[in-house]
Amino acid sequence: MADLESRENPYNVRQASRIYLLPNLMTAGNLFCGFVAVIKCIQARLATETGGEFALHTPSELYTQAVWLILGAVLFDSLDGRLARMGGRESLFGAEFDSLADVVSFGMAPALMVFFLILSPTQGIEWFRQIGWFLSFLYLLGAAVRLARFNVITNPLLNRAQKQSNKDFVGLPVPAAAGTVVSLVLFLLNLARNNRDLRNWALCLPFLMVLIAFLMVSTVRYPSFKQVDWQTRTRLRTFVLLLAAIGCIVIFQEVALLWIFLGYIFYGLFGHWRRIQRARKAKHGLSAKV
Repeated sequence: MADLESRENPYNVRQASRIYLLPNLMTAGNLFCGFVAVIKCIQARLATETGGEFALHTPSELYTQAVWLILGAVLFDSLDGRLARMGGRESLFGAEFDSLADVVSFGMAPALMVFFLILSPTQGIEWFRQIGWFLSFLYLLGAAVRLARFNVITNPLLNRAQKQSNKDFVGLPVPAAAGTVVSLVLFLLNLARNNRDLRNWALCLPFLMVLIAFLMVSTVRYPSFKQVDWQTRTRLRTFVLLLAAIGCIVIFQEVALLWIFLGYIFYGLFGHWRRIQRARKAKHGLSAKV
């Protein structure tokens, strides 16, 4: 009996450090995609400096491969937690492993990509040559702080007396942040392949990275979709809109991905603004009654 209680106690050291195969395999896939994406960014940088003389692929192709690897990491990241919850196999080890993988895939890889492609001293736009490294670091710092805060506020040792809702994320989740950055990079690379001037579009990336870094450490709430599973019911209209969104991604890959991630960011900002307005109205109504 005592052994059974020990195994079921989430605060037991053995239980907290237990490694469950499928969820952690997905996390390892996330880390692998992030690691290879970093390699692709470095190869793209070297190919740019050497003029592609010794590279099997052009810098644009290598950056594109890195983008899809990071988006693949987003997919793996969405699967690991879902598999753990579905099988009742959540552990503190899995949460920590997931965050470490996220720092590489959604912090370091996008930061290096934008630095090499847009902000670097030799290749980047003149306005940002002196501070490009710092802007990329701000993004990486925001991702690391966001993950550390998430681990703290979701630690079961801190929530034993009061069960908190996990319906929303506090701050922009790092997979969405990385998805926004790399989808814009993919859009820019597509414009470059069509021989269009990237200068005006590329100016958006540094400012977007600063905004995303701020949103990751902010208190703006974003939907987590953790309640969506195989048993979730939906209206016909929502189902049709979801199918239409998937169709747009398949047909208009670069543009559709960018709009989806930007829509998610501004959905959270709009919801935050509405909550502030409701709080102000409630405060004014209470003051009027007094």
